[in-house]
Amino acid sequence: SARLRGVVETAGPDAVGSYFGSLSGWDPCGRAVAETLHHRLGSRSRYTSTTIDCPAKPLVAQLVLGHAAISPLPDLDGARLALLLGTNPVVSHGHTWALPDPVVALRTVAGREGVWVVDSRRTETARLATRHLAPRPGTDHFLLGYLIRELLIDGADQPYLDRYTTGQPVLKQAVVRFTTACTTEATGLGVEELTDLCAAVRRAGRLSVLTGTGLTMGATANLTEWLVAALMLVTGSLDQPGGMWCNPGLLARLDEAGIDARKSKPAQAGPPSRPELPRRFGQYPCAAMADEIESGHLRALFSLAGNPLVSFPEPEHLRRAFARLEVLAVADVRRTETAEWATHVLPCAGPFERADATIGAELYQPLVAAQYAPAMVMPVGQRKPLWWILGQVGRRLGHRVLPGGLDPDTATDDDVLDAVAGAGRMAALRAAPSGLTGDGSRFGWILGMADRPPFDLAPPELVAELDRAEPAAPLVLTPRRQVRHVNSWFPPPETRQDELSVLLHPHDAAEAGVSDGDRVLVRTRAGAIEGVATVSDGVRRGTVSIPHGFEGRAGPNVSRLISSHTDVDGLTGMVLKSGVPVTIERAG
Repeated sequence: SARLRGVVETAGPDAVGSYFGSLSGWDPCGRAVAETLHHRLGSRSRYTSTTIDCPAKPLVAQLVLGHAAISPLPDLDGARLALLLGTNPVVSHGHTWALPDPVVALRTVAGREGVWVVDSRRTETARLATRHLAPRPGTDHFLLGYLIRELLIDGADQPYLDRYTTGQPVLKQAVVRFTTACTTEATGLGVEELTDLCAAVRRAGRLSVLTGTGLTMGATANLTEWLVAALMLVTGSLDQPGGMWCNPGLLARLDEAGIDARKSKPAQAGPPSRPELPRRFGQYPCAAMADEIESGHLRALFSLAGNPLVSFPEPEHLRRAFARLEVLAVADVRRTETAEWATHVLPCAGPFERADATIGAELYQPLVAAQYAPAMVMPVGQRKPLWWILGQVGRRLGHRVLPGGLDPDTATDDDVLDAVAGAGRMAALRAAPSGLTGDGSRFGWILGMADRPPFDLAPPELVAELDRAEPAAPLVLTPRRQVRHVNSWFPPPETRQDELSVLLHPHDAAEAGVSDGDRVLVRTRAGAIEGVATVSDGVRRGTVSIPHGFEGRAGPNVSRLISSHTDVDGLTGMVLKSGVPVTIERAG
């Protein structure tokens, strides 16, 4: 606390930053208190994992749907057709949407009109699909543009479009380029594959469209997400049975409280060291963090339930920057590579060591429901709940950061949960050990919002980006997930890090003089990593598929292949982890 106070007094509040990792969202009390502490400090140096893997989703939600917080979910109970692009829910269980039992859910939809998977790799999900299309990486927006073009000619839900949207003429002009010939040439797909998919969409009427990190981490993420949203609107699928819905939350009750559009702000000035990068959704892009430290603008950092040295680009650059911080406080439940560089380690109570509720996460669940779980075991060693740790830090800095003015010395997990969610709502949850489910309609509340502006089918920023889109390189990097390996957590014990599997198509392997089992060097303009070639026709030609999340300074961390300056999306500041040009050669 004394060091932080000194940083604020000498360099101002922006010199203290916070990084919120993906798993911080699964600790609602800790996340709420951390956000409050950051706000009370008055710092603009806020970073989250959003700018690592999916800023296109809130960007498109803001520009097209009117608010960055709108996150459509699949109506898997009623959908006749599901279209999955660049996502592998059999392994990931969804991305910005939760699918607890993906195999059963997908088989149910497959028994109707079908499940179509669009992915350059024959994933675990693709093996369950009714049809699998394998386009060239980075060309998914051609396929979506083709579908929209054909549906606007025959198959659009015109009453829905006329009532709820604006920008139809601009969208129609934007997609006129996506003819059958243009799309087959760009994607490498056959004419029959395109026409069969379009016919399936017409038969279904409405559909659920889902994307994952295979798309959202690429150079065309913004275009793809825009055209996904446009496809939902053209078919009248958004907020309608058989299509997509938005979970209002049993605790949040957004269908009653509404969504405050004023909180979905346009882009603001970026970080001082990287003014070309935008500040969106109240955060700086993670690509700028190392530069902010080295320029002296960022001198202290809280890293909360994240592992930047694995997930950020140029980890060696970031490691050198971290060494210059006066404070690097790492809060986590395990010892990560980032924790090795910490000046202060904050050992947090794990999920079974604290009381919990589905606050926040409920908005991504497949049903309107909430659940409470008491602590199952006592915290081990010096572990404390994150809310308690930050409550103590805040108090020593002169701030009361616990909700409701609670005292960290006397408050309990349940006290904080009551203050965050409402005592009455939590009391009802505690009385229902199996949780509660909502009894109202899931559909229509977004469309029925009184102050909701029309959905914009063709935001100028995205139309302009379509004109600037460049063709994919002949050989590109694509990420993949592995069973029981979650980001940098739980790497497969049977796979040594220096034996990372690099998945290649036989033609690409032959051109590089590589055979199955050879050690290979994967190289980009930013760096290189080494692995072992797995040659298979289960991946599209032109694709180099590598799992992400491996630690180790000399290990096969794909972040070492990415530049924090050249591999960055200009509209969101996201670093590109997919579609990056690579070369392959046998390792010496």
